[in-house]
Amino acid sequence: MSQPNTTWIAEWNPDDPTFWEAKGKVIARRNLIWSIVAEHIGFSIWLIWSIVVTKLPQAGFHFTTAQLFQLVALPGLIGALMRFPYTFAVTKFGGRNWTIFSASVLFIPTIALAYFVTRPDTSYSTMLWVAALSGLGGGNFASSMTNISFFYPDRMKGWALGLNAAGGNIGVSTVQLLTPILMGLGIISLYQGTPGPGGTYIQNAGLMWMLPLAIAVFGAVFFMNNLATARSSFKEQLAVIGRKHTWIMSFIYIGTFGSFIGYSAAFPLLIKTQFPAVTIGIAFLGPLVGSLARPLGGLLADRVGGAIVTFWNFIAMGAATIGVMYFIDVKDFAGFLTMFLVLFVTTGVGNGSTYRMIPSIFREEKLREAQGSGDAGRALALKSASIESGAALGFIGAVGACGGYLIPRGFGASIATTGGPHLAFEVYLIFYAACLALTWWYYLRKGFFARGTPTLAQARV
Repeated sequence: MSQPNTTWIAEWNPDDPTFWEAKGKVIARRNLIWSIVAEHIGFSIWLIWSIVVTKLPQAGFHFTTAQLFQLVALPGLIGALMRFPYTFAVTKFGGRNWTIFSASVLFIPTIALAYFVTRPDTSYSTMLWVAALSGLGGGNFASSMTNISFFYPDRMKGWALGLNAAGGNIGVSTVQLLTPILMGLGIISLYQGTPGPGGTYIQNAGLMWMLPLAIAVFGAVFFMNNLATARSSFKEQLAVIGRKHTWIMSFIYIGTFGSFIGYSAAFPLLIKTQFPAVTIGIAFLGPLVGSLARPLGGLLADRVGGAIVTFWNFIAMGAATIGVMYFIDVKDFAGFLTMFLVLFVTTGVGNGSTYRMIPSIFREEKLREAQGSGDAGRALALKSASIESGAALGFIGAVGACGGYLIPRGFGASIATTGGPHLAFEVYLIFYAACLALTWWYYLRKGFFARGTPTLAQARV
């Protein structure tokens, strides 16, 4: 990957086949690669507390189960909130510039974690603040997806966004696989020659990200670009908030991505509370299969339509949820793990299909508004659709990320109230049914397009 000549690219037209083949796809691929690297690390740091909390009791921290679930949930809430400003930052400051900043700022939560987890006298309120800082990593997804959406032609957005998202999502699996291993090694903790409280180097959960973060910042500085054509005013982007489909898709995306990030955060602690004899080291499998399934969802949506994929996927999510509930009741870990992995796969497929729907919906809406205005009107409509869909991707991603807070909190409240997670799963089932109904009503219903709203079957959403 050679260093680009300039950090800003003035002209960018990926939908022009000549431009794309001549130089567009090479530049887009390079930016996608480094976007994935930075986003991957961001996701890892965002979910790092899903593993750390399982080690806090043996490290001398006397927190209740509900408090531990709150420590898992809080980064999800902060990450969701951070996605709102991160969404609009790309068109204001440039994709490359914001990637540099958003990767650099992650040194703060990792260093803070490494310092405080070795001090069992740290108050619970202080630990909440430290956990909240990890939510900064959750904002990276919104800016990354918004940025990459500008680089690729419409026909390839589903695949490109799916790869970008999957590369980030796998960070959840990475942190849950590597952190337990590295917390057992003293080589990272050079400043402390003996293990911390509980016999593990729990501070390594933060220190292990120093080098990867430095690499991500280096790659963004030397190998990424800003697109001048992607610049727009805050007012132009804010228009998506007034779009009906922004809110409909936000609700649906809570059901897909919100489930993925929420289950990913809660999975290790859920295993520990429901199956105490099982090692949490196996928890990484859930987010791994969910992440790998995400590009498949985008690819299927490109080929058959996102609404069709999303509709049947919610049915599968409901069935898998019922399976998980059954095997928790009978205390069968093999069945529980199998059904939860199926549930993770469906969250990944749903993530890809719903995200593919977004740019197509905005494109079709703008083209419909521009009917009769000629080629100039069509070109203006496509540019406006690109700006709004980019903002919508980030905004919807921000709302969807609320699941990262709601699901762990739901499990914590359910266990505290009833002694088990069954009640929480029942609530999630009802929510999936609502998402299924919305998908059918707005994007699959026959004849709805005739009343002025594009259906997914017609829009290939």
